[in-house]
Amino acid sequence: MSNDDIGVNPSTEPSFSALVDMALSRRTVLGGIAAAALVRQVDFSTPARAAGMAGPSLTFAEAPHSIGESHQVAPGYDASVLIRWGDKVLADAPSFDPLGQSAAAQARQFGYNNDFLGYCPLPAGSGASDHGLLVVNHEYTDSWLMFPGLTEKDGATKVTREQAQIELAAHGLSVIEIRKLNGHWRVVEDSAYARRITLDTAMAVSGPAAGHDRLKTKDDPSGRLVLGTLNNCAGGLTPWGTILTAEENFHQYFAGVPQGPEAAAHKRLGLVGKPEYSWGQYFDRFDVTREPNEPNRFGWLVEVDPYDPKAQPVKRTALGRFKHEAANVVVNANGRVSVYSGDDERFEYLYRFVSRDRVDLLNRANNRRLLDDGILYVAKFHADGRLTWLPLIFGNGPLNPGNGFHSQADVVIEARRAADLMGATPMDRPEDVETNPVTGKVYMMCTNNTNRKAEQTDAANPRANNVHGHVIEMVPAMVDGQPDHTALDYTWSVFLLAGPKGQGRYHPETSESGWMSAPDNLAFDPAGRLWISTDQGSAQATNNIPDGMYAMETEGPFRALSKFFYACPRGAEMCGPMFTPDGKTLFVAVQHPGENKGSTFDAPSTRFPDFQPGMPPRPSVVAITKKDGGVIGS
Repeated sequence: MSNDDIGVNPSTEPSFSALVDMALSRRTVLGGIAAAALVRQVDFSTPARAAGMAGPSLTFAEAPHSIGESHQVAPGYDASVLIRWGDKVLADAPSFDPLGQSAAAQARQFGYNNDFLGYCPLPAGSGASDHGLLVVNHEYTDSWLMFPGLTEKDGATKVTREQAQIELAAHGLSVIEIRKLNGHWRVVEDSAYARRITLDTAMAVSGPAAGHDRLKTKDDPSGRLVLGTLNNCAGGLTPWGTILTAEENFHQYFAGVPQGPEAAAHKRLGLVGKPEYSWGQYFDRFDVTREPNEPNRFGWLVEVDPYDPKAQPVKRTALGRFKHEAANVVVNANGRVSVYSGDDERFEYLYRFVSRDRVDLLNRANNRRLLDDGILYVAKFHADGRLTWLPLIFGNGPLNPGNGFHSQADVVIEARRAADLMGATPMDRPEDVETNPVTGKVYMMCTNNTNRKAEQTDAANPRANNVHGHVIEMVPAMVDGQPDHTALDYTWSVFLLAGPKGQGRYHPETSESGWMSAPDNLAFDPAGRLWISTDQGSAQATNNIPDGMYAMETEGPFRALSKFFYACPRGAEMCGPMFTPDGKTLFVAVQHPGENKGSTFDAPSTRFPDFQPGMPPRPSVVAITKKDGGVIGS
């Protein structure tokens, strides 16, 4: 979207890339444990094969690294569309009719712009890899690709009330039941688990902000019941079988210039009266001059139980409010859980929540309030390779009434400002953050930051105007041989610098097809290998490569040897990578195919995946399997 990055961060802390480059410049003089962790990388000066070592475990031949109208996958693999925008989710949903859409139909059909994918085995807790539920986020809508007669330039102003209602219904989540039969995945029709969650779905509010005056509106004077969730980007699975869905760029839906006591807080999150949507002219809740508290009810992590279609989703306010990307949950050796989440905007922060109580893996019902009590932290990166987690607790240091914080509710509602005052490190669009299930190391995608000025750099900082982004590896302190994701101190290093081979930093045997730009989401296969999806936005045309999936090892002599596995169709972003437990299926989300300059419903740049006259491009979930039935990547 054109105004994803308009929040205002007044922090004067050193930029994250400045720390990266200081660290790289000092790698030959640092000493001690922290320095060793910082430069903990294989010496790539001599290619491993030349040294007689065995080859990498990722043996697939790479997919074409070129932009096309359809998707492309590595040889020896099948990539099959599982479900598309407008397909049936609920049993009584009508068939998709692009010229006869309605809000009632869309509320029963698969939503738009699929992002996060969460695979939940059936039965619950079974580990089944051939039968399960797929939970899908629907992040946002492109009116000019959904409806005839619109363009990207005028879509926000010409959308009718009826079309706006369809857009509302196309947001949220879908829950579908899927089964693998004879090697092929299919949606189970008439499933008792099937569900659509939209902006009309009632959601509870829990945690420190529940019932606070800043969450109360005319329609909800209690401040405890919100209609819907929006701009659901990435997410995560919990060990007790629920999913966390992340509300990201919610600012772009609200019309009106903020006034009154919430004006500064709204500005910090990018609400400046320049919405991407027409909703504010039709619905009071999306006009901040009429409902100034409504934006405070978004920007949270929302917990959803996919196994119970009647379970009410819950906005977990203890995990903080910002533009969430991802919600990776880790169980520590002491039973407490940690949740990692990035704030996807230039110069924003990395957060972590640690629960007060211990998880009960034998009785999932006992975890219903586990995420309501605990400590929210924000990360501060040091140039010597240390990372410190700063607690965002009311009364801690500057988080006091003198700075406008009167309770923990204020701290979580204004998590960004709290992080500013605590001295967190601004980063280059921290997006997905996940833990390697084999090593326990944590990886963060920093997608890019083209706003960093030259004067913010020095001779050791080559990443000003960070067009291509990078990947950070974080190592928790070890306790009894196990990574402690509750520890206050970690170490960190730069795992990968994205960009063309002459500008990026990869394993030297990375091919011309293996370079990437704008790392966004990630997944780990059961062997602990890293899979990265990309989101170049409008730079796709400049870079002249598609968005897609890249795979690499994180340990050993082939660490960071990037290989290109799957290419999205023209204009599409790669989202939602998710493996089945056996590693034999990779689900991916092809978001906004045809979303490039000049493309419209009437004349799209691609008609993926149907390629039929009159059918617009349709965001789709794709199931990738190996033709011989083997493990993905082998």
